[in-house]
Amino acid sequence: MEENSVVVNNENITKNAYIKKVLDELFPEVKCELEYKTPFELLVAVILSAQCTDKRVNLVTKELFKDYNTADKIITLTQKELEEKIHSCGFYHNKSKNILSMCRQLLENYNGIVPDNLEDLQKLAGVGRKTANVVYSEAFKGDAIAVDTHVLRVSNRLGLVETNDPYKCEIELMKKFDKKDWGKLHLQFVHFGRYKCKALRPSCENCKFQQFCRYYIHN
Repeated sequence: MEENSVVVNNENITKNAYIKKVLDELFPEVKCELEYKTPFELLVAVILSAQCTDKRVNLVTKELFKDYNTADKIITLTQKELEEKIHSCGFYHNKSKNILSMCRQLLENYNGIVPDNLEDLQKLAGVGRKTANVVYSEAFKGDAIAVDTHVLRVSNRLGLVETNDPYKCEIELMKKFDKKDWGKLHLQFVHFGRYKCKALRPSCENCKFQQFCRYYIHN
């Protein structure tokens, strides 16, 4: 049997195809758990989500976006005022600084509109490759795989990659799965890592990936 194959019901299937099949069964209608109405709101929410739960971000943005849901509105706040509004998300000093800088860039270079391509998204303050991929995939339905801690952990455990570098992980996943599936696959990996394949005490019982999961085999 090939290294990249698994046996299911006495038949061989490629591991990549099997992983996609199982994830489709587990999360057929998966969606982003950050709450937003516009690409700008999503961009701000993703910046706030660094080292913070989506649940906490949603609580903060629910209040923030009541009066400050566009670049020109947020820019009327001082950094201290914005810090007070996003304080509970953590790292509020850097996040507020980046959000204000990002808003200025949008107003000066993009007429206040969030760009719909990865190159321009990554030029914005506070927007790294992961954040750009999330916004591009979620808001503009582009083909991208955003690698966060969940995606990185799951990819390594399932033997899809062997790296702690998010960029290298992203490139490897792009090679292994069809481009049309990248956006949905990212969300499925996030949900699988968040609710089943957790960092601590993952739900290994009855997991359909046991036969090749590195974590399960070694523990």
